[in-house]
Amino acid sequence: MGRLLLVVLAVLALNTLCPMEMTAQKKKFSLEQIGYGGNQLLRGDYLWTTWWGDQLMYLDVSDGGTLDENGQRTKLFKLSDIPGDWYAAYEAEYPYADETLVLLDNGHERVLYDWEKHENIWKQTSQDEEHADWNAKSRNVAYVKNHQLYVRTAANEERQLTTDGSREIVYGQIVHRNEFGINKGTYWSPDGQKLAFYRMDQSMVTDYPQVDINTRCAGYVPDKYPMAGETSHVVTVGIYDVKTGRTVHIKTPVGSVCGDSVATSTPVYFTNIAWSPDGSILYMFELNRDQNDCRLVSYNASTGEKMAELYRETSDKYVEPMHPIQFLPWDADKFVMQSQRDGYNHLYLYNKEGKLLRQLTSGNFVVLDVLGFNEAARSIIIQTNEKHPLCYNLYSVDVKTGRRVALDNGEGVHNGSLSATGKRLIDIRMAPELSRAVDLIDLTTPQKTKTKNLLTSRDPWEGYEIPQFEMGTLKAADGVTDLYYRMVKPADFDPQKKYPTVIYVYGGPHANNVEAAWHWGARPWETYMAQKGYLLFILDNRGSQNRGRDFEQVTFRQLGQVEMQDQMKGVEFLKSLPYVDADRLGVHGWSFGGFMTISLMLNYPDVFKVGVAGGPVIDWKWYEVMYGERYMDTPQTNPEGYEKTSLLNKAGNLKGKLQIISGYNDNTVVPQHCLSFLKACIDAGTQPDFFFYPEEEHNMRGHRSIHLHERITQYFEDYLK
Repeated sequence: MGRLLLVVLAVLALNTLCPMEMTAQKKKFSLEQIGYGGNQLLRGDYLWTTWWGDQLMYLDVSDGGTLDENGQRTKLFKLSDIPGDWYAAYEAEYPYADETLVLLDNGHERVLYDWEKHENIWKQTSQDEEHADWNAKSRNVAYVKNHQLYVRTAANEERQLTTDGSREIVYGQIVHRNEFGINKGTYWSPDGQKLAFYRMDQSMVTDYPQVDINTRCAGYVPDKYPMAGETSHVVTVGIYDVKTGRTVHIKTPVGSVCGDSVATSTPVYFTNIAWSPDGSILYMFELNRDQNDCRLVSYNASTGEKMAELYRETSDKYVEPMHPIQFLPWDADKFVMQSQRDGYNHLYLYNKEGKLLRQLTSGNFVVLDVLGFNEAARSIIIQTNEKHPLCYNLYSVDVKTGRRVALDNGEGVHNGSLSATGKRLIDIRMAPELSRAVDLIDLTTPQKTKTKNLLTSRDPWEGYEIPQFEMGTLKAADGVTDLYYRMVKPADFDPQKKYPTVIYVYGGPHANNVEAAWHWGARPWETYMAQKGYLLFILDNRGSQNRGRDFEQVTFRQLGQVEMQDQMKGVEFLKSLPYVDADRLGVHGWSFGGFMTISLMLNYPDVFKVGVAGGPVIDWKWYEVMYGERYMDTPQTNPEGYEKTSLLNKAGNLKGKLQIISGYNDNTVVPQHCLSFLKACIDAGTQPDFFFYPEEEHNMRGHRSIHLHERITQYFEDYLK
C-alpha cells in the first residue's frame, strides 16, 4: 500500500512539473502534410462550385447539382448514371442557363447530358486534342494535333486548318513565352463561328541544347529559346471562318526582329485579343520590341484589314498590356480598358471609336481583377487593394457614376466568381486567422447586398504545433516607402533566446509574398522550418507587384540592385532584434529569388552564413527576350546594366556556404546560368555546392518536390543551426 502511494505521488508530481508533455503534446508537420508532393490534407475545407446561369452548383467526385443559400444540396445527376466512362465531376460545366444540360469530357468524348431526360443528347469526339478550346454557342472546338490546327464542328466534322505546323511553326498555342497576360492561343468569336489563332514562326530562333538522359546514349533535345538581344520569333494572327471555310491573316506590320535593330514604331508583340460583340471586328494590343510603345488596334475580321488605332500609350521605361478590352454587355458601343497610365492599374471607359468617355476608377490603389458585369445594375464587379495593400477586396463600380460599393467585409483576401448576369457572387475569403470561408452574395440590389455563409473551414491544424505568424512594416532604402514583411517564429518562441534566421526572398516582378491571407500568406516550408527552431523573415521589396507602376519600375535596367538595398534594410531590422542571431543568417529563394539569394551572398559576403539558391538567373543576357528586355533593355543598349547585375564577375566574393539547385532540363532559366557560374567559381577558387534534378524543368514535381525541400532544409540544418 505504501509503495502504491509513492507511485501515485510520483505520477502526480510528474504531471505537475511537466503538464504539457503528459496532456497536450502537439504533433509536428511533415512536408507531405503541408502540401508538398501533392498532399494537402492540412489546407482546410473546400467547397467546389460553378454556375448554371445564376444558379449556384456544387461539384463533387461522383455527382453534381444545385446548392442553395443555406448550403443545401440537391443532386441532379450521378456520373454512374451517364452513359460512358467518367472519372470525376469536378470539371463539369453548365453552359446553358435555360437548359438542363451538363457538359462532361473524359479525354475521349465530350457529351451534353440532360439530367431530366436521363440521356446524352449530344456528343463529340475529343480524343488526341491538345490545347482544346470549346465554344458553347456553336459547339465547335479548336485544338492542336501533331502540330497542326484543327476545328471539329458540332456535327463532329474534323477540319484541318494548317499543313505547315511543326516544332518551328507553332499554331494555336501560347506565344511570346507566356508574357503580356497570354494564356492560350485560340480565341472564338462570341457566336463561335470565327476563330482567331496565333501562328508563331520560330525557325530563326537559336536552339538551346537540352538533353534526354533516357536513351542508351544521351539524346539531343533542342528547345527554341530566344535570349535577350538575340533574334526572336515572328508572330502573326489568323482568322478562320467556320461557315465559309476561309482563313484570312491580320495585316499587321511585321519588321525585323533581330537584336536592337527594331524600330520603336514597329509592333512585334500581339496580345490581349478580343472580339466585338457581333464578331465582325478583332481587337488587340500591339507592342514594339522595346516595350515602350503600345497601341490598341482594330481589324476587320472578314478581310484582315486594319481599321483604326484606338489608343496609344508610351513610356520612358515600359508599357505592359495584360488585359483585353471588355465590351459592356448592355451597350455594344462601349468597352472597358485597363491601364497603369496614371500610376496604378485602373479602368477606363471608351466608345468603339476610341474616344475616352471617363476614367471609372482612380486612386492610389490597384485594380487587381475584373470579375465581370452586373447587367441589371449597370455595374462592374472588381477586386482591388483599396482598403490596404495587403488586402484584396471586392467592389461594385457603377459605370455611369464611377461610385464604388464594397461587397465584402473589408478584411483579408477575397477572390470571387460571378454568375452569368452578375446577380450573384461567390466570395472565397481568407484572413490571417482564417484558412478559408465561402460566402454567397446576392447583388440584385448592389446598395443592399445580402450575404450568406456557405462554409467556414474548421482549423485544419488543430492538434499540431503551430508557429507564430506576424506581419509588420519597415522603410525601404529610400527612407520613404513602406515595405511589408512576414515573420514566422517557432511555436515555443522565447524572446530571451537567440535563433538562426532564414530570409526567404523572391523580390521580382509580378509576385508578392506578404498578404492578409491565412498566416499572412506563409509558405508551407516556412512552417516546417519554424518547427525545427528557425525564424523566417520575408520582405516584399520595391519591384514586387500590386503597389503601383513607380514602385514596380524603380528596378528598370538594374534588376537586383534596388531589391538588395531593400532586403538589407530588412537585415538591419533583424539585427536590431535581441532574439535574432546575427552570426547565423541564411537566405533562400527560387528563380528570381535564386538570383537574389546569390546576389545577396556575393554583394554582402560577411552578412550571410548560408544560402540555398534554386533555378537562379546568373546573367540576364541568357534570359529570354520578352521578360529580360522589358526590365533590362538589350545587352547592346544597356551594357552597363548587364555588367552590374551579372553574378559571374562576383564569383570570387563567395564566403558562406552556398548550395545551388536546378532542374537539369530547366527551360525557363536554362542550365547555362548555373554551369557558367560554377565555371566562374572554379576560376575564382570559391566552393559552392551544386545539385541537379534529372528530367526536371524549372520546378520540381510530385515526390521530387518533397526531396527538394528535404534537401534545402538539411543544408540549413548542416551549416546554419
